[in-house]
Amino acid sequence: MTRPKKSRCIACNPHSLYFKPRGIPLADLEESVLHMDELEALRLADVEGLYHEEAALHMKVSRATFGRVLSEARHKVAEAILQGRALRIEKE
Repeated sequence: MTRPKKSRCIACNPHSLYFKPRGIPLADLEESVLHMDELEALRLADVEGLYHEEAALHMKVSRATFGRVLSEARHKVAEAILQGRALRIEKE
């Protein structure tokens, strides 16, 4: 049995919840789901330019957990771009 997910501090509120390739109906696309903690990790590391240690403090998680969340987020975004998938941001 897995442990319950620890509450994470998330400060961003996305303007859009879907991104998809232009000219292809959403119904015809596979979808990747980006969770809010993954979006926040991307924002802190790649937009704000924070080091992992500092970003982890903002999210109230360990540095190792932040690194795993960020890695998974980057993988999902890259996969969506390279494979032409829709990217849905899931508010939890």
